Amino acid sequence: MDEDLERIRAKKLEEMKQRMSSPQSDEASILVLNHENYAESVKNNQNLVVDFWAPWCGPCRMVAPVIEALASEYAGKIRFGKCNTDENQQIAYRFGISAIPTLFFYQNEKLVHQVAGALPKVQLEMELRSVFKII
Repeated sequence: MDEDLERIRAKKLEEMKQRMSSPQSDEASILVLNHENYAESVKNNQNLVVDFWAPWCGPCRMVAPVIEALASEYAGKIRFGKCNTDENQQIAYRFGISAIPTLFFYQNEKLVHQVAGALPKVQLEMELRSVFKII
């Protein structure tokens, strides 16, 4: 009996290792945006959500796993990017970002919606579906 449990455990451990080591799909990965690639990223992604954040921001850290989960769930439909406002102050200034986290929703290169604050996943998902007309 112990041998069976050990064999199952080893198999599950190997499956978990393979899942963790397999590269994420490009569409599910979150773009790291900065002054060099911001405009190009907006241009090249039909539906894009940009998370303006900073490492010291508690609410930003609460939103981060939500953004990661949504990036996986909506891969191929919506692209997600993160812009560190500490490292990209000129971008934050240009867009008047005064509170973080702030999310910008772009569609076909146009800013169509924005939300400030740490929204729970359910509410953020409702925003996504409403803005991008996804059922």
